[in-house]
Amino acid sequence: MKKFLPAIILACLFLAGLLTFNRYGESWDDRSLQKYAEKSISAYTTFPQEGVVNIAREDLGYYGPFFVMFTDWLSRTLSDSLPYSLPDLRHLVYYLTYFAGVLAFHAIIKRWLSPIPALGATLLFATQPVFWGHAFINPKDTPFLSLFLLSISLGMHAFDKLEPTLPSDLSPRSKRTLTLLTALWLVSVFGLFIFTQAIHTYIETLVVSAQAGNSNLFSLIAKDINAVPAETYTQRYFVLFLQLRTYYSLLVTLLLLITWYRLHPQLPIALFTVLPPALILGLATSTRILGPFAGVIVAYYALRTKGRQALPVLAMYLIVALMSVYFSWPYLWMNPIPRFFESLREMSLYPWLGGVIFNGTLYQSTDLPISYLPTLLAIQLTEPVWLLSIAGWVVAVLDKEKKRTLVQVALLWFIIPLTAFIGLRVALYDNFRQVLFILPPIFFMAGVALDAIKNVKWQAALIVVSLLPGLLGIISLHPYEYIYYNQFVGGVRGAAERFETDYWATSYREAAEYLNRAATPDANIWVEGPSQLVSLFTREDLNIYSSGEVERAENYEYVVTFTRYNFDETVYPDAEIVYQIERAGAILTVIKSP
Repeated sequence: MKKFLPAIILACLFLAGLLTFNRYGESWDDRSLQKYAEKSISAYTTFPQEGVVNIAREDLGYYGPFFVMFTDWLSRTLSDSLPYSLPDLRHLVYYLTYFAGVLAFHAIIKRWLSPIPALGATLLFATQPVFWGHAFINPKDTPFLSLFLLSISLGMHAFDKLEPTLPSDLSPRSKRTLTLLTALWLVSVFGLFIFTQAIHTYIETLVVSAQAGNSNLFSLIAKDINAVPAETYTQRYFVLFLQLRTYYSLLVTLLLLITWYRLHPQLPIALFTVLPPALILGLATSTRILGPFAGVIVAYYALRTKGRQALPVLAMYLIVALMSVYFSWPYLWMNPIPRFFESLREMSLYPWLGGVIFNGTLYQSTDLPISYLPTLLAIQLTEPVWLLSIAGWVVAVLDKEKKRTLVQVALLWFIIPLTAFIGLRVALYDNFRQVLFILPPIFFMAGVALDAIKNVKWQAALIVVSLLPGLLGIISLHPYEYIYYNQFVGGVRGAAERFETDYWATSYREAAEYLNRAATPDANIWVEGPSQLVSLFTREDLNIYSSGEVERAENYEYVVTFTRYNFDETVYPDAEIVYQIERAGAILTVIKSP
């Protein structure tokens, strides 16, 4: 029984999410990301057939599309067999991804901790109300957190199993042959993809030149080069290039693998070992541009544990990850390197125009005080987290031998990026959801503190006590767990109006349910802000209007507004409040009757 205890407890946690995923409202960002997902998915059809990727910067092309494409495809597939709406099925996909990240967290920390502390650290991580709430509603940040954890977990596991890949009996000639063939493969295959835009431009130049009467390859191939517009010929020959490029790449890759196997059978085995983590790393990067940081952590771990013998496999790991990024991000296809760095620049300097409420003051996202992140991390994680984590850091630093690698990984994963986010004054908003991926080491160190207690009963007792604030927060705030604040600031009641609460207006679903009960047929409803978060869940006969639309009604039966930026006080200020949605003393949304 003791052997299966972690699996049983994690299964119970998983079941809790399955029983509640259909109670959450839609997030503010979902609609724009769904449109981007549809455009990105359609590119897999249009590009091979027409040589066109109809995705621009305005379509959010600089966002990595993998997870939103995956969610769109899987939720629509599940809708054929499950009796839930598409918004609810998207929430299910978000939650399943989050739980995969929880399992990855457990797989990582088991390297350094005994079973019960490892389980305790995992549960403390998984049941943070802020994380749990985001797990169902967040289409970007918790999925990236999970993919980040999966990248590191699978990467560490792959390099744990790594066998020496360059034995001493490999002849110098074989080494030179391997190096030369691999270099030729990189130059030829990668060149054909990296210079896609340049090749398209060259084809266009040749077609225009041929139509002008100059002699070249296309004037010889085409019977009547002036019979159709230059754009048509350019598209036709570019699609032919795409097809030939695919066949060539597959053929030379197969020949390279066969040569590897004949000269050194361990190399293909090592490639297949790092294939899963490299693919996931690429998909993490194709979800958020900071994905390569997971690869840096894996590379450090590999070099720390395996030394120089990890270098050839790390090279394979990098190459496969780059290929995974490219194939899962259609916006990059025509001009990969410039567009990747354009995305990196755009996302690192993202100029969000909204205001950020912090400690009762409204700031711009680019002008936040240095105390922003430290304060929010202190008051939005449950009280035991930091007490245990600080104790764990002390224990780990003193235990120089057993925990040295863990301390170094935690420094690289958490302390360095946290310092960079604060020191570089990176634009942040919506509390700290953009930096969730750097937080797991906080919980690793909490597990170290638990592991320092040698009595199993005391370990179990401390785990139970440390989980209680999070579990109580989840139960009392459901389904708005992401608004959680701990007692260091007086709970959610103390944080209301001083800090952000329901900034994504997910409580609009509950408002829609009230309207479905109370509104008369064909009633006009005014919704302040993202009206789609209400219209997704209201009756079909209700007419929803909002500030983003030109059309307006003469009068409204109800007005719906959330409390962010004091909209509940400034929108129809004299109207009677007939219903309000609140949790733990904080009002999230009000419904008025003008």
